[in-house]
Amino acid sequence: MQTSLNDEVLASCRATFAADPVARIARNAIAKTPIKGIALNRDAVTRHTHTYSHTVKAGKATAQNASGRCWLFAGLNLFRTQIAEKLKVEEFELSQNYLMFWDKLEKANYFLENILATLDEPVGSRLLDWLCASPLQDGGQWDMFAALVKKYGVVPKEAMPETESSSRSADMNALMTLKLRQAASELRAAHAAGASLTELRVQKDALVPVLYRMLATHLGEPPTEFLWQWRDKDKKFHRDGTLTPQQFLKKYVKLDLDELVCLIHCPQATKSYNTLYTIAYLGNVVGGQPIQYLNVEMPALKAATQAMIQDGKSVWFGCDVGKQMDRDLGLMDLELFEYEPLYGTSLELDKAARLDYGQSLMTHAMVLTGVDIDDSGAPRKWRVENSWGEQGGDKGFMAMTDAWFDEYMYEVAVEKKYLPKELLALLDGPLVPLNPWDPMGSLAASV
Repeated sequence: MQTSLNDEVLASCRATFAADPVARIARNAIAKTPIKGIALNRDAVTRHTHTYSHTVKAGKATAQNASGRCWLFAGLNLFRTQIAEKLKVEEFELSQNYLMFWDKLEKANYFLENILATLDEPVGSRLLDWLCASPLQDGGQWDMFAALVKKYGVVPKEAMPETESSSRSADMNALMTLKLRQAASELRAAHAAGASLTELRVQKDALVPVLYRMLATHLGEPPTEFLWQWRDKDKKFHRDGTLTPQQFLKKYVKLDLDELVCLIHCPQATKSYNTLYTIAYLGNVVGGQPIQYLNVEMPALKAATQAMIQDGKSVWFGCDVGKQMDRDLGLMDLELFEYEPLYGTSLELDKAARLDYGQSLMTHAMVLTGVDIDDSGAPRKWRVENSWGEQGGDKGFMAMTDAWFDEYMYEVAVEKKYLPKELLALLDGPLVPLNPWDPMGSLAASV
């Protein structure tokens, strides 16, 4: 039997609140101050320093601005330090706009292919609703980054610099999403009217130049080749001639993307450890590298990550960045904000329950560039290279406690050689598909 909020229940609520001095103090304080300012735990703040026992060389923090390209920035930041060393320059950046252009065009094509594959789905079906909800968002996954780089290569930032729309993508995304939804409607209507799949493909292929034009209008055209020359830190001039993006990648990037694998930590009862998963209908490059995760227990994920950093290599990762994090301080600590005393109630959910009930999923990708190891060899905290500019933290670098890592770290891209033999043996096993709306299919896109 359902119960309503009657006068007796509401009177009890008022009396309980009035009798609690902490509740009244909290109300008065929060009336004038954001709750994070009231709940901030000074003890958690003062015990942090931005020092680590092991660090990997990194450049200045980059800035994705008002776009959800964190995963692209994080991926390209893995490359830039080795390129800077090869060029003998202090700072270097690859063009994020270049990969953004190709990601958008590939995602648009991927979406249209998914529409053709689901022509008989009824309007209102969960799958069709999911496909049309956000067909061209900025976010992505590690395998989507790898697929783009393998197909299109990379270019220096000056070969395709930022534009207004690459840095502030909302208007471009909205207009291109409108075009894609229009295309989906027209393709499905033509199918309902009896058009053959061959005819529908002709209709779909005619859209690609239109989408290219829209992207070129916002982002500029990506170069097919460019003259590469630079002056090193000793002011010496160098010219490497005209290169294609693929030639630049082969010559200056030594990281073998085929040697990296994604590990995830997903403790939900609906998932199994030591199992390979993929996400249905999720990707960007048709025929490219598929989404593939190996779900492992946290000690295994952490050991591979720590070993890479101790070997002088940065690690791409995906996490739920907004939980117990302060952007200005650059801290991620489970004890950073004390909300429970203000409300007089528990706010506890374990990691599996947070995933089950929509409280947490991967929202942001960054790069781990350091770890602080205690005398027993266990990690205490981790150094994080973010892409929110140099404001906040240690000039844009953040500190993550190891306890926060346990609770909100979901995905890392690590080299296969850092995995034990028993995990390596699983990489050739069958892929278990997950629904596209599964929390493990979330895209890193935090701004």
